[in-house]
Amino acid sequence: MSRTQYALLVLTVASLAAGQVLFKLAAVSMQGRGWQQWVFNPHLVVALAVYAAATVMWIALLRQVPLAVAYPFVALAFFFVPVLAHFTLGEPLRWQTFAGAAIIFAGVWVSSLE
Repeated sequence: MSRTQYALLVLTVASLAAGQVLFKLAAVSMQGRGWQQWVFNPHLVVALAVYAAATVMWIALLRQVPLAVAYPFVALAFFFVPVLAHFTLGEPLRWQTFAGAAIIFAGVWVSSLE
C-alpha cells in the first residue's frame, strides 16, 4: 500500500471515531421522545454527514486495497474513540485502553504486512 492509502485509511477510521463521539453528544442532548429530537439534532446531523464522508472514503479505498488488508485498520477505532471521548467529553482514559491499543496496533501491523 502507498503512503496515501495508509493516510486515507487512518483518516477514514478517525472519521468513524469522530462520528461515534458526535453520536454520543447527540444522544446526551436528546431530552424528549419526539421525532424532532432526531431530525433537528445538530450533533446527529453532523455525525451522519461524517459517517457518509467516511463511507465514501472507505469505498474509494476498497477500489484500490484488498478488504483483507484494509479492514484490520478499522480496529484502530477501539483506540481513537476512547481518546477522543476523553478530550471532548471528559471521559476517563484508563491504562487498559493503552494496553489494548498496543495489542491492536501490533495486530494491525501484522495483518497488513504484504
